[in-house]
Amino acid sequence: MTIKRGVSFYSYQQEQFFRRMNWKDMMRELHDNLHCDGVEIINEATIPNYPFPSQEFIYDWRNELAKYNLKAVTKDIYLDVHQFRDHVMNYREAAERLMYDIKIAADMGFENVRCLCMVPIEVIEMALDTAVKYNVRIGKEIHAPYPIKYDPSREGGRMVAEIIDFVDRTGTKHVGLVPDMGIFQIVPPRVNVEYQLRNMDDLKLRDFIEKNMNEMDGKELAAAIDKEFPDMDSMQKRFLGMFTRGPAAQPEDILEIIPYIISIHGKFYEMTEIPGKPGQYEDVSIDYENVIKYLKQGGYNGYINSEYEGQRSQQDRGIENLADEVEEVRRHHEMLARLIGE
Repeated sequence: MTIKRGVSFYSYQQEQFFRRMNWKDMMRELHDNLHCDGVEIINEATIPNYPFPSQEFIYDWRNELAKYNLKAVTKDIYLDVHQFRDHVMNYREAAERLMYDIKIAADMGFENVRCLCMVPIEVIEMALDTAVKYNVRIGKEIHAPYPIKYDPSREGGRMVAEIIDFVDRTGTKHVGLVPDMGIFQIVPPRVNVEYQLRNMDDLKLRDFIEKNMNEMDGKELAAAIDKEFPDMDSMQKRFLGMFTRGPAAQPEDILEIIPYIISIHGKFYEMTEIPGKPGQYEDVSIDYENVIKYLKQGGYNGYINSEYEGQRSQQDRGIENLADEVEEVRRHHEMLARLIGE
């Protein structure tokens, strides 16, 4: 068995917004051009009238999956604790909402639901019986800047350890983790840096960064800016964190959690052609090659679902300058298939 490829429909947000693609078009793209079968969605973005989908939609959805022989892998849920607007949900209310989302996922044929990394373990535990009943796994996301390895000084590491401890203690097969490839980001994505520079009010600071960013490493640049511009505001300092912040996790860390992974978010920002290798692409900001090497070494045979996010840093520009999401995802799958060894 080998690693499998899929796509989060989140990747096509502009295509959906401008009504160039709907979820049926996305399914056809997976089948006809990407030659993969894994489907991931964000519930509000794909399900009409969520959280109350009609039976007609459920039938239509499952019929399209069957038409293209696709697999509903993971349904992403956000657990809006301000849903009622007059109060913040307590744990019991949040668990009730999670249980309801599990039932919708089962109706749509999904194997997993993904919770955000901040969902308390107590809420997941309260929803476990429902997950078992409907045979839907609950996956907690590991998202940057949170690490995989436990570190008492970093909240995210504790969250991962909580899930592992819970699974080991209960023996459940219905709770796990959804690592996001953004935790392996090694340099700031070019599109993110350019977005920040386009929207920077301090023109002297912008010019200084543009002049030096390709000549210095991240820490050198941050130190030089701090010396040259000692009165920077907090937003500018936050931007500089892009250059000094290292990866939240190392590629080999993935080996520790492979038995607990239910699916992986294939986060990427920009696919560029590898110099000297026409038709082969990479995201230079994320260490895909080594992560996939360790996934293969550890025997992972689940899904990596492409999650293109680079368009978000380009949506301040005119429509004529927006990224081509369809092409970006196709390039990402060239890379995935090559690294997986298909």
